[in-house]
Amino acid sequence: MVSQRNDKNDGPKARGRPRDWHDKTAQNTIKSLDRAMEVFEFLSEEQGKTLSQIADEMGQSPATVYRILVTLETRGLVEFEGREQLWHIGPRAFIIGARFLRRTSLVDRARPVMRKLMELTGETANLGVEREGQVLFLSQVETHASIRAFFPPGTLSQMHASGIGKALLAHMEAGRRNRLLASEQLTEFTERTITDVDALLEDLLVIRERGYSVDDEERNMGMRCIAAPVFDFNGEAVAGISVSGPTSRVSPEETEKLARAVVSAAKELTLAIGGEIAAS
Repeated sequence: MVSQRNDKNDGPKARGRPRDWHDKTAQNTIKSLDRAMEVFEFLSEEQGKTLSQIADEMGQSPATVYRILVTLETRGLVEFEGREQLWHIGPRAFIIGARFLRRTSLVDRARPVMRKLMELTGETANLGVEREGQVLFLSQVETHASIRAFFPPGTLSQMHASGIGKALLAHMEAGRRNRLLASEQLTEFTERTITDVDALLEDLLVIRERGYSVDDEERNMGMRCIAAPVFDFNGEAVAGISVSGPTSRVSPEETEKLARAVVSAAKELTLAIGGEIAAS
């Protein structure tokens, strides 16, 4: 028996969205809502503006901007300061943002970023955080190459001999970093391991300035790692993302190109968890 296609019932309909949910053309957007979100986002970056300032700087009519602001004010998303006649982001915006942060999982958000980083660089991508003065590796996306770095989730590594560890140390509050280094012995793993505190601090200054760290065979001879920090909504480095591989592939000539990819991935993950990229 030959079945006949029925377009009306062809395949299950996804719950909570229409069939054309992926269509982002103008016919499926609400222009007034889109305009309101533009005002809301502008105000979030430029807090403390008068109505005329917002309208002038956005190129919108004061009447339109006023209606948007009043609507957002009724929802607590913005608030008006009567004395100075200034508009600010309201407390409801923080509450909504906090709900987003509660549902954000660092590892879940990192997986697609790491997968893309591995495909782009051809090297193993890693995610790690600081735990009790050491790097704790949370996740890894392995390269398809036969020779590869391997840091399974749960692996611990000393920070001074780790790309992720040095990236985190470089952006750590100075007092905490100094206490941590004073309490830990800088173990020599290879002839390239930095075991002198002053030399390590100089390296951390360079790392902070350029935005990425390099583990140049400091943990394992023949392996090199490039890492960059991931920041939370306070601008604090809470994780690091890296690529690791043999020195034959992760060569000094390739370092800058690979570092750009790693830094870009770290910024993407920072934004994905609602973070704020800290100034160097």
